[in-house]
Amino acid sequence: MTRPVLAAAGAALAALLVSAPIGGDPTVSHARVLTHFVGAGQTPENIALEPDGSADLTFAFAHQVARVDKKGAIDVLATLPAVANPNTPVGAAITTGIARAHDGTLYVGYATGDAATNGIWRIAPGSGAAERIVALPVDALPNGMALDEECDELYVADSSRGVVWRVPVNGGEPVVWASGTALEPTAELPFGANGLKLHDGAVWVSNSARGTLLRIPIGTGPDREAGPVETRASGLTLDDFAFTGHGDTVLAARILDDKLELIRPDGTHKTVLTAADGLRNPTSVAVHAKKVYVPSAAYFPPPNTTPDPNLLLARISKNKL
Repeated sequence: MTRPVLAAAGAALAALLVSAPIGGDPTVSHARVLTHFVGAGQTPENIALEPDGSADLTFAFAHQVARVDKKGAIDVLATLPAVANPNTPVGAAITTGIARAHDGTLYVGYATGDAATNGIWRIAPGSGAAERIVALPVDALPNGMALDEECDELYVADSSRGVVWRVPVNGGEPVVWASGTALEPTAELPFGANGLKLHDGAVWVSNSARGTLLRIPIGTGPDREAGPVETRASGLTLDDFAFTGHGDTVLAARILDDKLELIRPDGTHKTVLTAADGLRNPTSVAVHAKKVYVPSAAYFPPPNTTPDPNLLLARISKNKL
């Protein structure tokens, strides 16, 4: 074979390797509980990561935001105000989703059913205090959220109303960005749109009531309108989730089943962690470098057992050819 032909063949092979899909799933292994939560109401609901790998968590029923460092030490960053007569589907006020800006500002959802407190709250770095920046209707239950820093807006899943809000973080009125049956709860389960992430030009949302993982494209026009809702996976009762960094592959918390599920881009899935690894009603997931973080709230402990809310840490591999 001549040198030009060999060169052409090598170039073709290189192009094929670059464009070919990577085969095999990322593996999740070496799971261990980083820390156990024992304080009253310290049930971790959602997670955001610091650059050093520390985890910022919302404690649903303690109305707190706390940071867990890499050694498992817990530091409460802020406590949201108590509400005398909360009115939510769970019968209590709960801190829910959390998102972190690059400067360390944290945004937190607080569902209370109370006009003075229901909505999105902000915790400035080092302030030790939270302030409400956006009010939501009293029947709204803000849950998973993601920050678009380029536009200074949050996308927020509303589990009660079954919509996605677009919320300005610098003042202004929230607007319903996406709605429809695919996002709504059902008569059997009052939690519809739940987890939410921004990924590759779209808002991804889990619907706990309908057992689906959804993708909603963000329009390219000035209003960035919501595109048609696409169902990417079904048949799974999911809470929040995270992308693994391998394209559209997702790790999702199966809250009622004590499982962490790997969902492939084609919607097929497999369980990668279970109760045997320490999961107790996992609520959310975060991925940082080669680490996976899974908070467990232990909302529904088995009979005659001690609840074990915790933060689990595991390794995630790279895909292999």
